[in-house]
Amino acid sequence: MFIPRPKQAEVLAYRRGAMGVAAVPGSGKTATLSFLAAQLLAETELAESQEILIVTLVNSAVANFARQVNEYVKDDGLLPGYGYRVRTLHSLANDIVRQKPTVAGLDEQFSIVDERESNEILADAVDAWIRRFPDAPDAYLAPDYVDKGHYRSQRWAEILTDTTRNFIRQAKDDLLTPADIFAALERYRGELTLARICARIYQDYDRALAYRGAVDFQDLIRLALRVLRQDSDFLAAQQRKWVYILEDEAQDSSRLQEDILRLLAGERGNWVRVGDPNQAIFETFTTADPKYLREFINAPGVEGRELPNSGRSARSIQRLANRLIEWSLEHPHQAIRARTPLTRPYIQPTPPGDPQPNPPDNPAAVVLQGDNYSATKEAILVTESCGRWLAAHPDQTAAILVARNGRGSEIVKFLRQKGIPYVENLNSTSTTRAVVGALARALGYLADPKQAALLAEVYRVWRRDEREDAEAAAEIKAVADGLKRIKQVEDLVAPRLSDWLDESFPEAEASELRGQIASFRDLVGSWLRAAEMPIDQLVLTIAGDIFRNVSDIATAHMVALHLAQLGETHPLMRLPDFAAELYDIAGNKRRFAGLGDIGAQFDPDAHQGKVTVTTLHKAKGLEWDRVYLISVNNYDFPSADANDSFIGEKWFIRDDLNMSAEALAQLSALQDGGEYREGFASLTARVEYAAERLRLLYVGITRARKALTITWNTGRGKATEATPLLALRAWWEAERERGLAHEPQP
Repeated sequence: MFIPRPKQAEVLAYRRGAMGVAAVPGSGKTATLSFLAAQLLAETELAESQEILIVTLVNSAVANFARQVNEYVKDDGLLPGYGYRVRTLHSLANDIVRQKPTVAGLDEQFSIVDERESNEILADAVDAWIRRFPDAPDAYLAPDYVDKGHYRSQRWAEILTDTTRNFIRQAKDDLLTPADIFAALERYRGELTLARICARIYQDYDRALAYRGAVDFQDLIRLALRVLRQDSDFLAAQQRKWVYILEDEAQDSSRLQEDILRLLAGERGNWVRVGDPNQAIFETFTTADPKYLREFINAPGVEGRELPNSGRSARSIQRLANRLIEWSLEHPHQAIRARTPLTRPYIQPTPPGDPQPNPPDNPAAVVLQGDNYSATKEAILVTESCGRWLAAHPDQTAAILVARNGRGSEIVKFLRQKGIPYVENLNSTSTTRAVVGALARALGYLADPKQAALLAEVYRVWRRDEREDAEAAAEIKAVADGLKRIKQVEDLVAPRLSDWLDESFPEAEASELRGQIASFRDLVGSWLRAAEMPIDQLVLTIAGDIFRNVSDIATAHMVALHLAQLGETHPLMRLPDFAAELYDIAGNKRRFAGLGDIGAQFDPDAHQGKVTVTTLHKAKGLEWDRVYLISVNNYDFPSADANDSFIGEKWFIRDDLNMSAEALAQLSALQDGGEYREGFASLTARVEYAAERLRLLYVGITRARKALTITWNTGRGKATEATPLLALRAWWEAERERGLAHEPQP
């Protein structure tokens, strides 16, 4: 039975019109919105064709909403699943376009490419452009990298792909076709080289989609809007169908998404938008912006409400989060302050007698560590601390939150070494990455079989199951080191095995290795002969020789299928390309679901007694009893200070340019006719990124129920403590001295 708090009851008093709700973390907004839907269903006489529409952000939330609404509906004696529909914005757009494909300018049998296929099509378009203009990177590479082939090929392809992806996304949100952009380029009084490059690739990308009779996810949004704007009868029918529109996670809406729902609701329609602008953490170089929700809540005629009460966290943790809001409103960097990265309401505890009271407060459980640890030292201290806490609290949950998947993989290694139970919520699990990494090393060697260092890695892979045995591990290292010193790899794979062994291992025990090394030589020889096989058959051949575990073999089958599909899409791919793909997956740079990686929405409470390792982005919507928030330095959480580093500014690009920001600035100049000045957009991007990272820090803090530890590291030796952490730590220490008396007032 849902018993609403007073502020929730204010939201549930809604009956008609427009309402915007700002909800703090842990305020029960999903439960409130679900109960509102059930309440409206019970009180509204719906015609046979009418429904209540619930719109949410991601697919994983759809089932959760449907489950909660069904529970509340059954309490009212109504039929579950009747009278309402839960949709993501993209699935709603798909429904609209499917009903009117000709109005959208599509064939009735059009298809939708997923994110991976879209990226592959874009990569092909970028590769084709680079082949036509091989000297183009020279204009953007830093002087030290102009003559370096690696940066003129692979690095340039990576940065151009990212830049063009962001350019196309924004162009589509602005309803601009390639033809529109080329026409604007002809009218513009100056030369916008980067916009012209992106427009040409955009044109090739769109042609490839048209050839397939397909659209991408961004197309669905703009085409749905086209249908609603061009077919007034269809729009009127949709407005009659959706009696109420309830929108969750509205802080992540884009302008086009907002326009679609505004049209469906109509001028006097019933539209409720709920979200937390302070948790808008998916905005950098996307078309989403929390300002749309803020402006909606404050618009004339809109009923503004707040859900400020949260029973998730102990009061000290809430106070820390509130202080971060307060500090951001006084941010020392005026440009960041003007972006209002964090706004009120402050988080308030639940009222007396609430069914979800705040955990008992313990200010000592909040630790803001100021010591400048190395990345390794930080990992050791955090994992050891977490291990001790889990041993003392086996019935509770803990998490180590990281800013990047790669850092998460490093933490997992330390946990494994220390025997601390853990669960991963990263792009892929360590087990999957280990299998993929083994296959990557094998393919890497076959792609360049004269490299002794690669051969040594293959030997380690071959004996991977023996690494836990100390004696075997020492032998593996000795042989691998010997293989690295081979002057000619043919000394092993050709009949001169005896000479190599005698030279590398003159000790008596070398004879004991002779049979084993001979077996390895035969294995490598068979792989070299199989290298001309189709990639999936080659992978399965290698997997059969190095894996014994059933789940590892199953993952290898998934890898084989993945590479086979990749090869069909990119017929020119060769072994080095396939190996590079697997290295990216193994390094957590690319998503890949292996056996055990596919599952329902992550539930922290299902992993009591284990530490969850996850990124801050994936932690949104989740909570743990104890949280370690690590690597809070001026690289992962910059504040646009002079000594900060920015992930969007690549070291091999001249003048600290952020290529995506510059491309979008040129696109903007094309539309408004304004002047483009190189470098200004990159500085603005620093401010926007810093604002988003402040919100990410806020999300991290508010994941903790009872205990929170925040640390930072020096990275590669140059990083410093993040400015917001420094400010929070100074405030927290002063508060402790003053008896924790002060807190921001609601």
